[in-house]
Amino acid sequence: MKKFLGIILGLLILQNICFAQTGVSFVYINGSNNNDEKMRNWYIEGVQKLHPVMKKKFEQNKEIKEVFLNKPQYKINENPVIFFWGDKSKKDLEFVQKQLDLSKAFSPTLAYKVRSMLAAYLHDAIWVQKQHNMLPILDELNDTVIKEAEKGNKVVLYGYSAGTFVTYEYMFNKLPYLDPEVLFNEIDVSNKVKEFATKHPLENTCISALSKAQIGTVSQNGQLLLKKIDDESLEKSYLQLQEATKTACAPVSSLQGVVNFASPLVLFYSDLADPDYELNYYNKLMLKYIIENGLFFITVNFREDPLGFPSTKNLTIDEIEKLANIEIENPKGFVYDNSSVWSKRSVLFAHTSYWSARKTFANAVVKAFTNGYRLQYDKEFQQKVLENNKRKIKFEMN
Repeated sequence: MKKFLGIILGLLILQNICFAQTGVSFVYINGSNNNDEKMRNWYIEGVQKLHPVMKKKFEQNKEIKEVFLNKPQYKINENPVIFFWGDKSKKDLEFVQKQLDLSKAFSPTLAYKVRSMLAAYLHDAIWVQKQHNMLPILDELNDTVIKEAEKGNKVVLYGYSAGTFVTYEYMFNKLPYLDPEVLFNEIDVSNKVKEFATKHPLENTCISALSKAQIGTVSQNGQLLLKKIDDESLEKSYLQLQEATKTACAPVSSLQGVVNFASPLVLFYSDLADPDYELNYYNKLMLKYIIENGLFFITVNFREDPLGFPSTKNLTIDEIEKLANIEIENPKGFVYDNSSVWSKRSVLFAHTSYWSARKTFANAVVKAFTNGYRLQYDKEFQQKVLENNKRKIKFEMN
């Protein structure tokens, strides 16, 4: 009898393991001008209305079921995860507004109002770009991702407006796309330290872990600034990378994808187009990691949105390899831009209409996923797109 009960108990445990669900959490990241309580509530209410629609559209789409939700135990969580950083810039913005008030006595009313509007919309975008403001936000976001991973959840990051800066910087700083041995053979260290790195291989790490292990930081011009230059200190810091990676980097396979929308990313990060910009070395490694590890990176903008800038030309993996001069092995992920979405909103209100036009927006995100995936992995679809592009080029040349 005991043996029989033991068998039954074992089968029940096995069944629970087999049907254990892995949740997928959608993490929504706010943009500019969400500092005060009124705008914070506007943002949260918008997300709460959008999320059920986005969840439903994801679950109904055939390609997403096959690729993103390709395991029967995967389930998009009912409640959105809201990551809010707008309150962190409030003190600085209040100072700017006080300075603005000084000009009220002598400025024309229209000039004062335009100045106030620009300060409200642009302050946070400029504020969050500054490294000393951005890095604590990234650490806090990573804590959110780690907590979700501990619950058994994967995450998809949704970056709205200036929140797209946060998603980009998160991937850049937190994804483990750096091979320590390769990195130490690229940077300016002694041959002794390079040999040490070769003899002590470590798992991949991220930019943030380099700082936490006291190796160095990546400057805004893309150079790795070493904190210590003597061989013994560098070797000691190198070995600390393994522990630093566990807490400073995104957990492996925790991030499933990123959806940026109402995105002015290109406007504020246009220096990435400069081939001589050293930061591009790391961006290429990040892009390679995204595609090889099955992540998706989607941008969706309403065409009426004056702050919605296309992030990239939609390229095949072969074209990406040639353009970026990288070799992509066993590709699974993709990058795609869909910035031609009609919201049927006026230019004045389009930037804040992604919540009210949520069905249109959700359909556009799903369409971007479908077309982005098919462009890379459906050869027939890819050929049609390439032929259409050739015809378009010929038409523009004539």
